[in-house]
Amino acid sequence: MTGQDVRRKLSAILSADVKGYSRLMAEDEVATVRTLTAYREVMTGLIKQHRGRVVDTPGDNLLAEFSSAVDAVTCALEIQKDLKSRNDILPQDRRMEFRIGINLGDVIKERKRIYGDGVNVAARVEGLAEAGNVCLSGTVYDQVRGKLTLDYESLGEHVVKNIRDPVRVYRVRVPTEAAVSKPSRELDVPEKPSIAVLPFANMSGDPQQEYIADGITENIITALSKISEMFVIARNSVFTYKGRPVKVQQVSEDLGVRYVLEGSVQRAGNRVRITGQLVDGTTGHHMWAEQYDRNMTDLFDLLDEITREIVIALQVELTAGEEARVGQTKNLQAWGYFVRGLSQFDRFIKEDNAKARAFFEHALVVDPDYASAWTMLGWTHFVESRWGWAESLHESVNRAVELVRKAVSLDDTQPLAHALLASIYLFQRKHDEAIVEGKKAIALGPNSAHAHALYAEILRFSGSFDEAITVSKKAMRLHPYYPEWYILSLSMSYYYLGRYEDAITVTEKCLRLSESRGGGSTAWGSHVMLALNCVRLGRMEEARAHVEEVLQINPDYSFKWDRQWSFYKDPALLQRQFDDLRKAGMK
Repeated sequence: MTGQDVRRKLSAILSADVKGYSRLMAEDEVATVRTLTAYREVMTGLIKQHRGRVVDTPGDNLLAEFSSAVDAVTCALEIQKDLKSRNDILPQDRRMEFRIGINLGDVIKERKRIYGDGVNVAARVEGLAEAGNVCLSGTVYDQVRGKLTLDYESLGEHVVKNIRDPVRVYRVRVPTEAAVSKPSRELDVPEKPSIAVLPFANMSGDPQQEYIADGITENIITALSKISEMFVIARNSVFTYKGRPVKVQQVSEDLGVRYVLEGSVQRAGNRVRITGQLVDGTTGHHMWAEQYDRNMTDLFDLLDEITREIVIALQVELTAGEEARVGQTKNLQAWGYFVRGLSQFDRFIKEDNAKARAFFEHALVVDPDYASAWTMLGWTHFVESRWGWAESLHESVNRAVELVRKAVSLDDTQPLAHALLASIYLFQRKHDEAIVEGKKAIALGPNSAHAHALYAEILRFSGSFDEAITVSKKAMRLHPYYPEWYILSLSMSYYYLGRYEDAITVTEKCLRLSESRGGGSTAWGSHVMLALNCVRLGRMEEARAHVEEVLQINPDYSFKWDRQWSFYKDPALLQRQFDDLRKAGMK
């Protein structure tokens, strides 16, 4: 190939291979080749559907090329979803699981082949992926993070073979049936009007307008959540349905609500068209439907109008002051920054926390009186300290205090502002003040799942375990697709009440959820809880096995670390944990 023959282009490269392929071949060559052939056909079909092409298939590898990073990632997730369903019906030892890595880089094309560092990096990133999972290089992550609503986890920078500069790598936590399926228990529909607001669909044909649809959904949920005579499902639960074709009746059943609001938004220049319909999920009857064509400058008044229409349709009477709580900033630019910041903050990744902070800061430059932005800016500093990302833990907490006090001075009715104050007081071991602020948070946000979950933690650390269990269960009911830490906190209360079998039951559920969502701190935390309760039940061999799992997942775990991040009012409670862990072999 001469210099004149070289054709370069920017491509998204997908590299995949089979975990344990040699073992599979050694045990049954014929069956392995048959499965590999079938799985390749599936992968090839999906790659074509997502506008990609298969470049090569040597051995158990597959190399594909896409012109779009979004198409490549979407295709990879579809591949893993399809192959998982096929593996589920196979015996455990015959399952064929692929690791997938994706990179966006410059490649050299010769006929139908591609070469270069862009390909090499994809292969190295694939090598860092776990079976059934997808890993992305930093170049891919930068392209898709604002366009695909996924759960990303930073794996840091990696020095990879034959590549000069370190490569940023991110793991996509592949949604599984355990992560997004119907909650494991049937949920009773509350007596008060209950509603789930599905993510509004972006009909603009421009991914850059996605934040408008998300912001509309967020505003309506926030407004309805402050109404004490309603039961409103948390935004994080309803956003699990984003981009998924679902039936209203199924959503109603999954989330245990009677009513479902769905809608769409289409922006063209300075005009916006919003459609919405409120459906009784138990009968399919339409309670209310409307289409609005307005100027973008009228958006906030329109959202207030939609909220009032829903309240009227459900015949809900507002208490004094509840109508006044509906408002947000009236500045579209500030609102746009705020909504983008929320989507970044929800990922709980160090880099995205920093990006969320920048968005909230931009919002405050445009509108210095935007109370919600001050609150969320405060949360970015507190989360930074809580997850160990801050250079100075106490400086981050002090900054969070300054910001949330500013937020409360502007608007004292924000549930998450008081929840942040409560969390800060708990960190400072001021338990009585934390309880006061926690109560305010759930009084102002009767449908705020996170406010309830955080208050439950405060009650647990204060020694009020029965009440902590009640509040934990309320949080889980408001947020049926709750994060694992909700369950882990509930398990701790069971442990201290001597309800060891109950603690094990919910902790095992927490561990399953954690593993299905990619593991992390709740995985080793679950093993800590299982060890504690097994000791109490005299199941010492199991307890020791769980301690070994803790140290394997998190070799840095120590009693010193636990003392720093446990805030029990009675020090004897934490000492009880340490005594039980020592019996299980923890040093």
